[in-house]
Amino acid sequence: MENSFLTSLFNSTHKKDNFNCGKDLLDGYIKRQASQDAKKRLSACFVLINNENNVIGYYTLSNSSISRELLPLEIIRKLPPTYLHLPITLLGRLAIDKSNLGKGVGEKLLMDALKRAYLTSIQQVASLAVVVDPIDNEAISFYEKYGFIIIPNSGKMFLTMNTISKLF
Repeated sequence: MENSFLTSLFNSTHKKDNFNCGKDLLDGYIKRQASQDAKKRLSACFVLINNENNVIGYYTLSNSSISRELLPLEIIRKLPPTYLHLPITLLGRLAIDKSNLGKGVGEKLLMDALKRAYLTSIQQVASLAVVVDPIDNEAISFYEKYGFIIIPNSGKMFLTMNTISKLF
């Protein structure tokens, strides 16, 4: 399996000031918080840039855990009962600049994130699934198209690494 990615780690050379996905929370994150979170090791921000080094999309990944009680019975049945919290990869944010909507950039970023999370889970740090916390119904619909399952009463969605492994 090839380790090439479309994205690179966000750094000070990337131009972010004109990024506009239309969601203040996501626009503000890349402009004001992403570099601080990286320095504090809270999340890693990966960016897709154009020829002028402008950020046209980004996503964040971090390690996290989820209570086994939140996952469907068919998944937790297969796991040892001693694991009360299960290791996951959090896909915390994913955003595309408005100028690139409808060009498949969102799918490319998601696949890049899933591949990165999967490879990390088999090569470096174990993870049962990728979990997202969709910002709105539009985001829920986007993730559902790729097989993410809603976790009842949590506002979160997940996709297991076993499912992700079939993509790569």
